Amino acid sequence: MGKKKQKTSRKTELKQLIQGLFFNDPKRTFNYKQVSGLLEVKKKTGRQQVQIILNELFESGYLTEVAAGKYKLLSRGSTLTGKVDMTATGSAYVVPDEENEGGDIFIPRNNMNQALHGDHVKVFMHARRRNRQPEGEIVEILKRKRETFVGVMQISRGYAFLVVDDRVMPHDIFIPPKALKGAKDGQKAIARIVEWPQRAKNPIGEVVDVLGDVGDNQTEMHAILAEFNLPYRYPQEVIDEAETINAEISPEEIKQRRDFREVTTFTIDPADAKDFDDALSLQKLDNGNWEVGVHIADVTHYVDTKSLLEKEAYERATSVYLVDRVVPMLPERLSNFICSLRPDEEKLCFSAVFEMDEQANVVNSWFGRTVIYSNRRFTYEEAQEIIETGKGDLADEVLTLDKLAKALRQQRFRDGSVDFERVEVKFNLDDKGKPLGVFFKESKDANKLIEEFMLLANKKVAQLIGNKELDKGHRAKAKTFVYRVHDVPNPDKFENFASFVRRFGYEAMPKGIETVSASLNRLLEEVKGKGEQNLIETLAIRTMAKAIYSTHNIGHYGLSFKFYSHFTSPIRRYPDMMVHRLLQHYLDGGRSVSEEEYEDKCEHSSDMEQRAADAERASIKYKQVEFMKDHVGEAFDGVISGVTEWGLYVEIIDNKCEGMIPIRDLDDDFYHFDEDNYCLVGRKYNRTYQLGDQLKVVLASANLEKKQLDFALAETDANSTK
Repeated sequence: MGKKKQKTSRKTELKQLIQGLFFNDPKRTFNYKQVSGLLEVKKKTGRQQVQIILNELFESGYLTEVAAGKYKLLSRGSTLTGKVDMTATGSAYVVPDEENEGGDIFIPRNNMNQALHGDHVKVFMHARRRNRQPEGEIVEILKRKRETFVGVMQISRGYAFLVVDDRVMPHDIFIPPKALKGAKDGQKAIARIVEWPQRAKNPIGEVVDVLGDVGDNQTEMHAILAEFNLPYRYPQEVIDEAETINAEISPEEIKQRRDFREVTTFTIDPADAKDFDDALSLQKLDNGNWEVGVHIADVTHYVDTKSLLEKEAYERATSVYLVDRVVPMLPERLSNFICSLRPDEEKLCFSAVFEMDEQANVVNSWFGRTVIYSNRRFTYEEAQEIIETGKGDLADEVLTLDKLAKALRQQRFRDGSVDFERVEVKFNLDDKGKPLGVFFKESKDANKLIEEFMLLANKKVAQLIGNKELDKGHRAKAKTFVYRVHDVPNPDKFENFASFVRRFGYEAMPKGIETVSASLNRLLEEVKGKGEQNLIETLAIRTMAKAIYSTHNIGHYGLSFKFYSHFTSPIRRYPDMMVHRLLQHYLDGGRSVSEEEYEDKCEHSSDMEQRAADAERASIKYKQVEFMKDHVGEAFDGVISGVTEWGLYVEIIDNKCEGMIPIRDLDDDFYHFDEDNYCLVGRKYNRTYQLGDQLKVVLASANLEKKQLDFALAETDANSTK
């Protein structure tokens, strides 16, 4: 066995050397004798091996035979760069940076050359064979996606490995005894790869942090953050720098700002919020119109661009909201105290102030730095009670803003904004983080009131900088700005979606002069309250592009805004800090900034936002599994929420917990996956499991380590036929 392995690795090494020879001299021709001579292969068996490898490389499309026995790098082969998307088997696809004919490139496991999921790599693409997917080999790792990995320590008889949680890291990390940092067998830890010798199967690493015992809430939440390469603690020097910030507001500072301290102002936030980054003010003007102030915490007044705080905020780019905690972008002294718009305290703000008529038409806008004094802090529940009963503190102001918000909302949907209202899953947790129950958070009028004025401020700020129409009707080049953009739906995806919802008796395609967004709104209205609502809304969201940050404004399709930005949450989002600085710079008459520099910052912010969303989902999944593990063996009503070639995903109707029935457990037939119709179909009996079907399932197992629930069909469903 050992000899065979050694033989294989020698052949692999020789193959890599031969490929390197041709790759580094692409115009030259070599025969097997020349290759053997250059690589100093003298033995007869070695030369025979060279001949075999040359033939294999010719067969695979790496080399071409220009004359009998003479080979050259195939000119049709080419190199390109892209990102590795690894599969669970260890092979991968490389998604090219630039559009490539034939799409993604398949990389067999033995051609990975130590690249890992998410790495940015250079690929040699073999000449494409007819009707075959492009195939290639990774020849250089340009940038590792990550150097650190989370896992469980396995230590025995002087050997230690970090067994990595992530399915897309197919190798455990070998940890020498001197690099254990006190980690014990069975504990969760984070390790960094320090070297990966060419012929070694496993990388060699060192423990950089011991997270604690498996199953402990703190350990598991930190592990989720680390799994997505997100920070879970603040560097002490950053905390120290935050402590030195002077929170006093000088009379000189107030003189430079528009003073709103005498105008009725309040905040509306979740009951457990501490970082109040927006407040609303309201006053009646002499001409009968309303003046609504959208006041946003002036974070950039306190964070210097050259400070450690700035560097940390940029790196994090966003606060992360896990099930049981917020991991703030800025240290608590800033996010919960100095910048938080707490009641009965003077606060510095950056504001968007609108003069509106009774129909919520914006007559005038003003943007600039202000000082405010919040009269009241409302929770969403308190504000909702005022809206419903008409009674309570500042009832007139709350009701007026509610009326204006409803007019804004109505107009937004008339203009084509898509009305997505997804259910949010929340948990009742005990003081140790153990989930005691699941509940669903619903968006009511109080939430929508805040939402509409935030949308208005974000839109108007982007419009101010981006909408540059000249008198003669020509568009001037707008100054570089940070936009929140959202592309139109992919037509193919939308057509598949429309064809699927027809099975439920709905029509998603536009009728007559209807736009796609109007047809989506019609559909979303029709499914409200129906059993399939959650499923159809989920699929509708999947057909949409993802919203990202960019300096290239293409508008926001979902909101139907030509100009949109993020201005209203600088305590928890770095792009809003960029927007505040750019807005002030341009209000002061500044010149346009570097588009390239800000586009890089936008890309980083979009990437971190995605990671934060993934971590939030993972924390919800973990708590769902933790909640369900006491219910193994119990039966539940579920709905098929996903169909794949490896099984059915089922969501429990009562608590939205999702698990899987592996296809191997559907043993009454041989099932194949019908991708176009979102279903599994039995070949013999033609039984169909369709996305959206309701069925009864039994919880077979709950694996906290993998954040995975496994279901089995309940007897009633297993015995029934369609």
